[in-house]
Amino acid sequence: MANQHISSALLAPAPSAAYPMAKPGYGKRSAPGQRPRTREDFALLPTRERYVAGFVDHLPEGAAMSVKQLAKQLPLYGQQAISTALNALSVAGHLRRVRCAVGTGDETRWVFRTFWSRTAHDNAWWNTYLATEQATQALSSAPDATAPDTPPPPPPPWVPAEETPPPVPSETPRTEEPPAATAGPEPTAVPHQRTPPQAPFTPPTPPTPPTASDPSGAPLSPAYLALAHLGLKDKRLTLSADDCAALEAQAAEWLARGVSVDYLTSALTAGLPAQVDYPLGFVRRRLTNKMPPSLPTGNASPGTPTPAHRILIECTDCGRPGQPEALPDGLCRPCHTTHHTDADEGPALPTEAADIKARMANLRGLLKSV
Repeated sequence: MANQHISSALLAPAPSAAYPMAKPGYGKRSAPGQRPRTREDFALLPTRERYVAGFVDHLPEGAAMSVKQLAKQLPLYGQQAISTALNALSVAGHLRRVRCAVGTGDETRWVFRTFWSRTAHDNAWWNTYLATEQATQALSSAPDATAPDTPPPPPPPWVPAEETPPPVPSETPRTEEPPAATAGPEPTAVPHQRTPPQAPFTPPTPPTPPTASDPSGAPLSPAYLALAHLGLKDKRLTLSADDCAALEAQAAEWLARGVSVDYLTSALTAGLPAQVDYPLGFVRRRLTNKMPPSLPTGNASPGTPTPAHRILIECTDCGRPGQPEALPDGLCRPCHTTHHTDADEGPALPTEAADIKARMANLRGLLKSV
Protein backbone atom coordinates (compact mmCIF):
# COMPACT_ATOMS: atom_id res chain seq x y z
CA MET A 1 0.00 0.00 0.00
CA ALA A 2 1.50 3.32 -1.02
CA ASN A 3 2.10 5.91 1.64
CA GLN A 4 -0.07 9.03 1.38
CA HIS A 5 1.87 12.27 1.31
CA ILE A 6 -0.01 14.75 3.44
CA SER A 7 2.69 17.38 3.55
CA SER A 8 1.74 20.50 1.60
CA ALA A 9 5.40 21.35 1.10
CA LEU A 10 5.82 18.29 -1.15
CA LEU A 11 2.88 19.26 -3.36
CA ALA A 12 3.43 22.99 -3.89
CA PRO A 13 6.55 24.32 -5.59
CA ALA A 14 8.97 26.41 -3.59
CA PRO A 15 8.71 30.17 -4.19
CA SER A 16 11.26 31.29 -6.72
CA ALA A 17 13.83 33.93 -5.87
CA ALA A 18 12.19 36.26 -8.39
CA TYR A 19 8.73 36.09 -6.83
CA PRO A 20 7.30 39.63 -6.96
CA MET A 21 6.98 41.57 -3.74
CA ALA A 22 4.16 43.99 -3.06
CA LYS A 23 4.68 47.68 -2.34
CA PRO A 24 5.83 48.53 1.21
CA GLY A 25 2.86 48.07 3.54
CA TYR A 26 0.97 45.76 1.18
CA GLY A 27 1.02 42.00 0.56
CA LYS A 28 1.21 39.05 2.91
CA ARG A 29 1.22 39.55 6.69
CA SER A 30 1.63 36.60 9.05
CA ALA A 31 -0.79 36.42 11.97
CA PRO A 32 0.52 35.54 15.46
CA GLY A 33 -0.09 32.31 17.36
CA GLN A 34 0.98 29.89 14.65
CA ARG A 35 2.35 26.44 15.33
CA PRO A 36 5.70 25.38 13.82
CA ARG A 37 5.61 23.79 10.40
CA THR A 38 4.97 20.05 10.33
CA ARG A 39 4.21 17.42 7.68
CA GLU A 40 0.59 17.39 8.83
CA ASP A 41 -0.09 21.03 7.89
CA PHE A 42 -3.26 21.43 5.80
CA ALA A 43 -3.75 17.63 5.78
CA LEU A 44 -7.53 17.92 6.04
CA LEU A 45 -7.86 20.20 3.01
CA PRO A 46 -8.58 18.99 -0.53
CA THR A 47 -5.67 18.54 -2.90
CA ARG A 48 -5.96 21.88 -4.67
CA GLU A 49 -6.39 23.90 -1.47
CA ARG A 50 -3.51 22.00 0.17
CA TYR A 51 -1.34 22.79 -2.86
CA VAL A 52 -2.10 26.52 -2.74
CA ALA A 53 -1.86 26.72 1.06
CA GLY A 54 1.56 25.10 1.09
CA PHE A 55 2.84 27.63 -1.45
CA VAL A 56 1.37 30.67 0.33
CA ASP A 57 2.69 29.48 3.69
CA HIS A 58 6.27 29.59 2.40
CA LEU A 59 6.00 33.06 0.86
CA PRO A 60 7.98 35.80 2.64
CA GLU A 61 6.43 38.76 4.41
CA GLY A 62 5.17 41.40 1.99
CA ALA A 63 4.88 39.02 -0.98
CA ALA A 64 2.28 39.88 -3.61
CA MET A 65 -0.93 37.96 -2.95
CA SER A 66 -3.05 38.77 -5.98
CA VAL A 67 -4.73 35.92 -7.81
CA LYS A 68 -2.89 36.86 -10.99
CA GLN A 69 0.56 36.60 -9.40
CA LEU A 70 -0.26 33.33 -7.65
CA ALA A 71 -1.53 31.79 -10.88
CA LYS A 72 1.73 32.72 -12.63
CA GLN A 73 3.71 30.76 -10.02
CA LEU A 74 1.35 27.78 -9.75
CA PRO A 75 1.12 26.27 -13.24
CA LEU A 76 -1.31 23.49 -12.29
CA TYR A 77 -4.25 25.87 -11.81
CA GLY A 78 -5.59 28.99 -13.49
CA GLN A 79 -6.81 32.23 -11.95
CA GLN A 80 -10.36 31.00 -11.41
CA ALA A 81 -9.15 27.87 -9.60
CA ILE A 82 -6.75 29.92 -7.46
CA SER A 83 -9.55 32.33 -6.54
CA THR A 84 -11.81 29.43 -5.52
CA ALA A 85 -8.99 27.90 -3.46
CA LEU A 86 -8.41 31.19 -1.63
CA ASN A 87 -12.12 31.37 -0.81
CA ALA A 88 -11.93 27.87 0.67
CA LEU A 89 -8.83 28.80 2.69
CA SER A 90 -10.67 31.85 4.02
CA VAL A 91 -13.61 29.69 5.10
CA ALA A 92 -11.20 27.19 6.68
CA GLY A 93 -9.76 30.00 8.85
CA HIS A 94 -6.32 30.41 7.29
CA LEU A 95 -6.73 33.72 5.44
CA ARG A 96 -8.31 37.16 5.70
CA ARG A 97 -8.05 40.05 3.25
CA VAL A 98 -8.26 43.50 4.84
CA ARG A 99 -7.95 47.20 4.00
CA CYS A 100 -5.98 49.29 6.48
CA ALA A 101 -6.08 53.08 6.67
CA VAL A 102 -2.55 54.46 7.02
CA GLY A 103 -1.77 58.08 7.83
CA THR A 104 -3.79 60.92 9.29
CA GLY A 105 -5.81 63.80 7.93
CA ASP A 106 -5.57 64.50 4.23
CA GLU A 107 -2.64 62.09 3.88
CA THR A 108 -4.70 59.01 4.79
CA ARG A 109 -4.43 56.19 2.26
CA TRP A 110 -5.70 52.61 2.15
CA VAL A 111 -3.33 49.67 1.90
CA PHE A 112 -4.37 46.12 1.10
CA ARG A 113 -3.02 43.24 3.15
CA THR A 114 -3.61 39.51 3.30
CA PHE A 115 -3.29 38.12 6.81
CA TRP A 116 -2.20 34.49 6.74
CA SER A 117 -2.18 31.90 9.49
CA ARG A 118 -0.82 28.37 9.16
CA THR A 119 -2.99 27.45 12.13
CA ALA A 120 -6.70 27.67 11.30
CA HIS A 121 -8.76 30.01 13.52
CA ASP A 122 -12.49 30.63 13.83
CA ASN A 123 -14.33 33.88 13.19
CA ALA A 124 -14.21 34.99 16.84
CA TRP A 125 -10.40 34.73 16.89
CA TRP A 126 -10.04 36.70 13.64
CA ASN A 127 -12.46 39.41 14.80
CA THR A 128 -10.54 39.84 18.06
CA TYR A 129 -7.20 39.92 16.27
CA LEU A 130 -8.33 42.49 13.71
CA ALA A 131 -9.84 44.64 16.46
CA THR A 132 -6.46 44.56 18.23
CA GLU A 133 -4.74 45.57 14.99
CA GLN A 134 -7.16 48.47 14.62
CA ALA A 135 -6.48 49.69 18.17
CA THR A 136 -2.73 49.41 17.60
CA GLN A 137 -2.91 51.45 14.41
CA ALA A 138 -5.05 54.09 16.10
CA LEU A 139 -2.42 54.54 18.80
CA SER A 140 0.48 54.60 16.36
CA SER A 141 -1.21 57.16 14.10
CA ALA A 142 -1.99 59.61 16.95
CA PRO A 143 0.07 62.83 16.59
CA ASP A 144 2.85 63.24 19.10
CA ALA A 145 2.39 66.03 21.61
CA THR A 146 4.90 68.82 21.22
CA ALA A 147 6.54 70.35 24.27
CA PRO A 148 5.35 73.92 25.01
CA ASP A 149 7.73 76.87 25.01
CA THR A 150 10.27 75.05 22.92
CA PRO A 151 13.18 77.42 22.23
CA PRO A 152 14.05 77.97 18.58
CA PRO A 153 17.00 75.97 17.29
CA PRO A 154 20.39 77.71 17.35
CA PRO A 155 21.81 79.02 14.08
CA PRO A 156 24.04 76.69 12.11
CA PRO A 157 27.68 76.68 13.21
CA TRP A 158 28.89 77.83 9.80
CA VAL A 159 27.04 81.18 10.02
CA PRO A 160 29.50 83.83 11.39
CA ALA A 161 28.34 86.22 14.04
CA GLU A 162 28.85 89.31 11.85
CA GLU A 163 26.30 88.01 9.34
CA THR A 164 23.48 88.41 11.83
CA PRO A 165 20.83 90.55 10.08
CA PRO A 166 20.48 94.09 11.42
CA PRO A 167 17.39 94.93 13.48
CA VAL A 168 14.36 96.15 11.60
CA PRO A 169 14.04 99.95 12.02
CA SER A 170 10.96 101.09 13.90
CA GLU A 171 8.38 103.37 12.37
CA THR A 172 9.34 106.30 14.65
CA PRO A 173 12.18 108.27 13.01
CA ARG A 174 15.25 108.68 15.09
CA THR A 175 17.23 111.93 15.17
CA GLU A 176 20.87 111.70 14.46
CA GLU A 177 23.22 113.04 17.10
CA PRO A 178 25.73 115.61 15.83
CA PRO A 179 29.27 114.31 15.72
CA ALA A 180 31.43 115.24 18.64
CA ALA A 181 33.98 118.02 18.11
CA THR A 182 37.39 116.74 17.42
CA ALA A 183 40.67 118.44 17.07
CA GLY A 184 41.89 119.36 13.62
CA PRO A 185 40.36 121.01 10.61
CA GLU A 186 36.59 120.84 10.31
CA PRO A 187 35.57 118.34 7.62
CA THR A 188 33.59 119.47 4.64
CA ALA A 189 29.89 118.96 5.20
CA VAL A 190 28.42 116.26 3.01
CA PRO A 191 24.77 116.84 2.10
CA HIS A 192 22.40 114.13 3.36
CA GLN A 193 21.33 111.81 0.59
CA ARG A 194 17.61 111.53 0.30
CA THR A 195 16.01 108.38 -1.03
CA PRO A 196 12.43 108.22 -2.21
CA PRO A 197 10.08 106.26 0.08
CA GLN A 198 9.81 102.61 -0.94
CA ALA A 199 6.89 100.27 -0.44
CA PRO A 200 7.49 97.20 1.75
CA PHE A 201 8.63 94.14 -0.13
CA THR A 202 5.86 91.79 -1.08
CA PRO A 203 6.83 88.32 -2.30
CA PRO A 204 5.44 87.49 -5.72
CA THR A 205 2.33 85.36 -5.75
CA PRO A 206 3.07 81.92 -7.22
CA PRO A 207 1.06 81.10 -10.30
CA THR A 208 -2.07 79.08 -9.66
CA PRO A 209 -1.77 75.58 -11.15
CA PRO A 210 -4.29 74.92 -13.85
CA THR A 211 -7.31 72.90 -12.81
CA ALA A 212 -8.89 70.16 -14.86
CA SER A 213 -11.90 71.35 -16.74
CA ASP A 214 -14.21 70.22 -19.48
CA PRO A 215 -14.15 71.80 -22.97
CA SER A 216 -16.64 74.46 -21.82
CA GLY A 217 -14.20 75.67 -19.17
CA ALA A 218 -16.09 74.45 -16.07
CA PRO A 219 -13.90 72.61 -13.53
CA LEU A 220 -14.38 68.86 -13.32
CA SER A 221 -15.71 67.34 -10.10
CA PRO A 222 -13.68 64.87 -7.97
CA ALA A 223 -16.22 62.15 -8.82
CA TYR A 224 -15.72 62.70 -12.57
CA LEU A 225 -11.91 62.68 -12.20
CA ALA A 226 -12.04 59.47 -10.15
CA LEU A 227 -14.04 57.76 -12.89
CA ALA A 228 -11.72 59.11 -15.59
CA HIS A 229 -8.67 57.71 -13.79
CA LEU A 230 -10.08 54.18 -13.54
CA GLY A 231 -8.57 53.32 -16.91
CA LEU A 232 -5.14 54.34 -15.61
CA LYS A 233 -5.54 52.00 -12.64
CA ASP A 234 -6.79 49.11 -14.76
CA LYS A 235 -7.31 49.26 -18.52
CA ARG A 236 -10.30 46.94 -18.23
CA LEU A 237 -12.29 49.84 -16.74
CA THR A 238 -11.45 52.49 -19.34
CA LEU A 239 -14.42 54.88 -19.62
CA SER A 240 -15.19 57.52 -22.22
CA ALA A 241 -16.11 61.11 -21.44
CA ASP A 242 -19.81 60.34 -21.92
CA ASP A 243 -19.51 57.30 -19.63
CA CYS A 244 -17.92 59.41 -16.88
CA ALA A 245 -20.66 62.02 -17.22
CA ALA A 246 -23.34 59.33 -17.00
CA LEU A 247 -21.85 57.82 -13.82
CA GLU A 248 -20.77 61.08 -12.18
CA ALA A 249 -23.91 61.42 -10.04
CA GLN A 250 -23.55 57.91 -8.57
CA ALA A 251 -19.86 58.43 -7.81
CA ALA A 252 -20.62 61.80 -6.21
CA GLU A 253 -23.12 60.05 -3.92
CA TRP A 254 -20.25 57.84 -2.66
CA LEU A 255 -18.12 60.87 -1.86
CA ALA A 256 -21.09 62.57 -0.19
CA ARG A 257 -21.33 59.61 2.20
CA GLY A 258 -17.87 60.27 3.59
CA VAL A 259 -15.57 57.99 1.58
CA SER A 260 -12.40 59.19 -0.10
CA VAL A 261 -11.50 59.08 -3.77
CA ASP A 262 -8.94 56.32 -3.05
CA TYR A 263 -11.63 54.26 -1.33
CA LEU A 264 -13.97 54.72 -4.29
CA THR A 265 -11.27 53.71 -6.76
CA SER A 266 -10.30 50.66 -4.71
CA ALA A 267 -13.89 49.46 -4.42
CA LEU A 268 -14.41 49.71 -8.18
CA THR A 269 -11.14 48.03 -9.21
CA ALA A 270 -10.93 45.23 -6.62
CA GLY A 271 -11.48 41.64 -7.74
CA LEU A 272 -12.02 42.33 -11.44
CA PRO A 273 -12.82 39.41 -13.75
CA ALA A 274 -10.37 38.40 -16.44
CA GLN A 275 -12.24 40.43 -19.07
CA VAL A 276 -14.76 43.27 -18.81
CA ASP A 277 -16.78 43.52 -22.03
CA TYR A 278 -18.92 46.52 -21.03
CA PRO A 279 -17.06 48.84 -18.60
CA LEU A 280 -19.95 51.31 -18.32
CA GLY A 281 -22.45 48.68 -17.17
CA PHE A 282 -19.89 46.97 -14.95
CA VAL A 283 -18.96 50.19 -13.11
CA ARG A 284 -22.63 51.23 -12.81
CA ARG A 285 -23.48 47.87 -11.24
CA ARG A 286 -20.64 48.16 -8.74
CA LEU A 287 -21.57 51.74 -7.86
CA THR A 288 -25.09 50.50 -7.10
CA ASN A 289 -24.32 47.22 -5.32
CA LYS A 290 -21.38 48.46 -3.24
CA MET A 291 -22.87 51.82 -2.21
CA PRO A 292 -21.53 52.53 1.33
CA PRO A 293 -24.03 53.26 4.09
CA SER A 294 -24.80 56.81 5.15
CA LEU A 295 -23.10 57.90 8.34
CA PRO A 296 -25.63 58.53 11.17
CA THR A 297 -25.76 62.14 12.28
CA GLY A 298 -28.90 62.43 14.42
CA ASN A 299 -27.74 60.56 17.54
CA ALA A 300 -24.13 61.73 17.52
CA SER A 301 -23.39 64.67 19.75
CA PRO A 302 -21.53 67.56 18.07
CA GLY A 303 -18.68 67.41 20.57
CA THR A 304 -18.03 63.68 20.21
CA PRO A 305 -16.02 62.72 17.11
CA THR A 306 -17.09 59.60 15.27
CA PRO A 307 -14.50 56.83 15.75
CA ALA A 308 -12.76 56.06 12.45
CA HIS A 309 -12.57 52.44 11.38
CA ARG A 310 -8.99 52.02 10.25
CA ILE A 311 -9.36 48.34 9.28
CA LEU A 312 -12.02 46.98 6.94
CA ILE A 313 -12.10 43.30 6.08
CA GLU A 314 -12.50 42.57 2.37
CA CYS A 315 -14.50 39.74 0.84
CA THR A 316 -11.98 37.19 -0.39
CA ASP A 317 -14.10 36.50 -3.48
CA CYS A 318 -15.55 39.80 -4.75
CA GLY A 319 -13.58 42.37 -2.71
CA ARG A 320 -16.60 43.99 -1.04
CA PRO A 321 -15.41 45.81 2.14
CA GLY A 322 -17.10 45.67 5.54
CA GLN A 323 -16.60 45.19 9.24
CA PRO A 324 -15.22 41.79 10.38
CA GLU A 325 -18.52 40.86 12.02
CA ALA A 326 -20.39 41.42 8.74
CA LEU A 327 -18.18 39.05 6.72
CA PRO A 328 -18.09 35.63 8.41
CA ASP A 329 -15.42 33.31 7.03
CA GLY A 330 -14.02 36.33 5.15
CA LEU A 331 -16.89 36.29 2.64
CA CYS A 332 -19.80 38.67 2.13
CA ARG A 333 -23.32 37.31 2.35
CA PRO A 334 -23.88 36.63 -1.40
CA CYS A 335 -20.47 34.98 -1.82
CA HIS A 336 -20.91 33.06 1.43
CA THR A 337 -24.21 31.66 0.18
CA THR A 338 -22.70 30.74 -3.18
CA HIS A 339 -19.70 29.04 -1.58
CA HIS A 340 -21.81 26.88 0.74
CA THR A 341 -24.16 25.98 -2.10
CA ASP A 342 -21.22 24.76 -4.18
CA ALA A 343 -19.79 22.90 -1.20
CA ASP A 344 -23.06 21.09 -0.61
CA GLU A 345 -23.04 19.75 -4.19
CA GLY A 346 -20.69 16.86 -3.57
CA PRO A 347 -20.37 13.55 -5.38
CA ALA A 348 -23.25 11.10 -5.14
CA LEU A 349 -23.15 8.46 -2.42
CA PRO A 350 -22.47 4.84 -3.45
CA THR A 351 -26.05 3.81 -2.71
CA GLU A 352 -27.43 6.67 -4.79
CA ALA A 353 -25.07 5.82 -7.65
CA ALA A 354 -26.27 2.19 -7.58
CA ASP A 355 -29.90 3.28 -7.69
CA ILE A 356 -29.18 5.56 -10.66
CA LYS A 357 -27.46 2.75 -12.56
CA ALA A 358 -30.35 0.38 -11.88
CA ARG A 359 -32.88 2.93 -13.05
CA MET A 360 -30.94 3.60 -16.25
CA ALA A 361 -30.65 -0.16 -16.93
CA ASN A 362 -34.42 -0.49 -16.47
CA LEU A 363 -35.03 2.35 -18.94
CA ARG A 364 -32.74 0.78 -21.51
CA GLY A 365 -34.63 -2.53 -21.15
CA LEU A 366 -37.97 -0.79 -21.70
CA LEU A 367 -36.62 0.95 -24.81
CA LYS A 368 -35.38 -2.36 -26.28
CA SER A 369 -38.75 -4.04 -25.72
CA VAL A 370 -40.65 -1.36 -27.64
